[in-house]
Amino acid sequence: MEAPPLVVHAGVGVHGINTAREVFLLPDLWQLHLYGYHAGYAVDGVDYQIRPGTVSLVPPATTVEYRYRGRSEHLFMHFRMPGRRDPLVRDAGDALPVLRELMRDAVASLPQSPTRSAALVWAALWRVSDLAESSAVWRHPAVEVVVRHIEEHLAEPLVVAELARKAGVSHNHLTRLFREQVGDTVVGHIAARRMARALHLLRASTLTAAAIAAAVGIPDLQAFNKACRKTFGASPRALRGATR
Repeated sequence: MEAPPLVVHAGVGVHGINTAREVFLLPDLWQLHLYGYHAGYAVDGVDYQIRPGTVSLVPPATTVEYRYRGRSEHLFMHFRMPGRRDPLVRDAGDALPVLRELMRDAVASLPQSPTRSAALVWAALWRVSDLAESSAVWRHPAVEVVVRHIEEHLAEPLVVAELARKAGVSHNHLTRLFREQVGDTVVGHIAARRMARALHLLRASTLTAAAIAAAVGIPDLQAFNKACRKTFGASPRALRGATR
């Protein structure tokens, strides 16, 4: 998904009125569906049960079969996109409201602004990709809560005990989960994320070193210089000069 898809058609599909079973494939187009009903579903002969909130992503030239239980409506996107992946059928979970909004906006935008529609479908595809990744590499909810909080609050003081309370686990349990699932300590992860953001700001902005230090939660300029030398082997000035 290195470039936006080319959306060929999008809309709300209404099925199950005249027939209880449909079998088809799209030779050249991907299919993204978000379902609002219960039905039987098969992808290349593999059976699934879909229900409200299920999302499916199917590559071109893949046979799909629906077994409806009456009138059935779903949001759909048909698009061209390079690459190939296995079909994906998942419950959208917490991503459902965002996915639904993105896909509805994509449908409404397509007639007047295909470019906007493609951008919305692209955003939806990244959300679906996140579902695929989370199913392949599952992380404890407490880790997800802490990782997200760290990303959103790098400029603020971050204390492991407070992060553990926010995630609803003990300090020791959070430390163990982080080592197992992130491969680092909580403190080490915070330091790494702060320095990654600092490096980006040094190279991509004209903010002063003091401002960047404050933006990543290191208010002491001397400490920031020391952290840069330890992490990157160079001072903030040298790191910035390397891009000029």
